[in-house]
Amino acid sequence: MNIGNISISLIRDGTYMVDGGVMFGQLPKSEWGEYIKPDRRNRIRLGLNSLLVQTHELNVLIDTGAGGKRTNEMKVDYSLRGNRLGKGIQDCGLTARDIDIVVLTNLHFDHIGGGTKLDRSGTSIPMFPKATYMMQKSAWEAAMSPNERYAHAFYEEDYEPLEERDQVRFLDEEEEVIPGIMRVKLAAGPCQGNQLVFIEYGSERIVYAGDLIPTPFHLWLHHIPATDEYPNDTLVQKRELLEMAISDGWLVVFGHGDEYAAGYIQYDRNGEPQLVPKVI
Repeated sequence: MNIGNISISLIRDGTYMVDGGVMFGQLPKSEWGEYIKPDRRNRIRLGLNSLLVQTHELNVLIDTGAGGKRTNEMKVDYSLRGNRLGKGIQDCGLTARDIDIVVLTNLHFDHIGGGTKLDRSGTSIPMFPKATYMMQKSAWEAAMSPNERYAHAFYEEDYEPLEERDQVRFLDEEEEVIPGIMRVKLAAGPCQGNQLVFIEYGSERIVYAGDLIPTPFHLWLHHIPATDEYPNDTLVQKRELLEMAISDGWLVVFGHGDEYAAGYIQYDRNGEPQLVPKVI
């Protein structure tokens, strides 16, 4: 979609599959199974969604999917069909060298994995050699010393090459990425250092919700993944975001929406949030 002199494109790195019970937490399968059908292993398919924002001066990528460095075993476990980010960027008329900023909503492998790649020697290097990778400092700290619950979500080859080449910039809770157009805000319910990305230009408002509202099926307040580190904070932060999105007309982009990756939110006749899909 084009907003004045700004172009905004949804890019899919692919899809992967996660246990449905994990994605819906305390919600019983008898309820979440009505919305989305699992496979024989109880897994549901999720999207790996990134957002590309192009201005006259900057090309900014929000999240990078899982990338192509994952082991064969991991690809099988997650039924991972990824590594399409580069092709998506090319379809927008750019190359990896044209990306100026990469904003990472957190450092879990499904958000940062595509930010690096393997060179001919098998060494992990930055996918975007000229980009500054921006993340919350607390997200970096979480990746450096994960506890037993979240160790499986982080892989050193995803982020250490960025620091080695001095391409990392730490953010502190709420900062502007593009003055007057794009800003981030800490929303650490899903995990330490998780952030939202807000884009405002003219009358258009877009928020990349990432893991706070990972899919349209998580619009209901009590639909919170079991992996969320601070679920009560997720509840509060989600309520605030939904109220803002509905009252002020924000377009919400879901980090893991598959069939529907973006849309406007309105209340249905029962007062529950309802998606109005939007293609971007």
